[in-house]
Amino acid sequence: MNVDATWSAGRERQPLAGVELGGTKCICTLATGPDAILDQETIATTTPWETLPAIVETLENWQRSSGFSALGIASFGPLDLNERSDSFGHILATNKEHWPNADLLGTLKAHFDLPIGFDTDVNGAALAEIRWGSGVGMDDFAYVTVGTGVGVGLIVHGRPTRGLGHSEIGHLRVPRFPGDDARSVCRYHADCIEGLASGTALKSRLDGREISDLMPDDPIWDAIVHYLAIMAHDLVCATGPLRIAMGGGVVSGQPHLLGRVDAALRESMAGYMPLPDDGPYIVAPKLGTMAGPLGSIALGLDALDAAAQPLRRAAE
Repeated sequence: MNVDATWSAGRERQPLAGVELGGTKCICTLATGPDAILDQETIATTTPWETLPAIVETLENWQRSSGFSALGIASFGPLDLNERSDSFGHILATNKEHWPNADLLGTLKAHFDLPIGFDTDVNGAALAEIRWGSGVGMDDFAYVTVGTGVGVGLIVHGRPTRGLGHSEIGHLRVPRFPGDDARSVCRYHADCIEGLASGTALKSRLDGREISDLMPDDPIWDAIVHYLAIMAHDLVCATGPLRIAMGGGVVSGQPHLLGRVDAALRESMAGYMPLPDDGPYIVAPKLGTMAGPLGSIALGLDALDAAAQPLRRAAE
């Protein structure tokens, strides 16, 4: 991995801790930089009353043994990121059973008095890719993960989007692929991308088969490509990211998908908006499976830098 200049002298820096809370597992990371992972623990995402205490225990052990200067929390959503809201730091209307209204940030803040960065798991991964991966040098970038759900980390002018909430591109409603009558697995929408093209949706389409049984020319991929290309089309038209990195278990396990989605996007755009022609526009995340864990470290680094800004200004 390329090391950001911020970390070039990072051997003297106290470690950062990161929590990437996913729908099936939580990865806690202790690191001094993207190429210096000191420790990592994986915790099953079961219920809030089981998972959150296990996260706190892991972090407290690290705090006692080596200490850390900041904490980054990158979580599945949707999340309340409005600091003026009564439910700031809570998980909102998630499809994950038991987790709606869980006070994720408040639980961890009660145990750790230090700078804390908090955002979605995909926004964290997008920020990590911009620092150290496939988005280096780009202020407008999108990171897509197609796994248990479909999430998009959307960075516009160098910052994750805000407003009513963070981006929820995976829940865009889309026209059905011709002949596709599969049931959506999203309990909120009958025709959104997550409901029709996520790993959970793919499994529901298999009729007893295993994903490993699918060949690249299996017709089941036609619908998946259709929905992911529509999502990419909408991203291009809405915010114009300079690049889209697409990963997650579904895509990384099927290397043929990236090229097909890229080609379908170009056909869909029909020349209306120019896409880079010096290589693929939709690429694999350069950080690979480390994009998520390093996303939490990137959020911790941002929080640490933000906390230091008043001191820098006072010294000027």
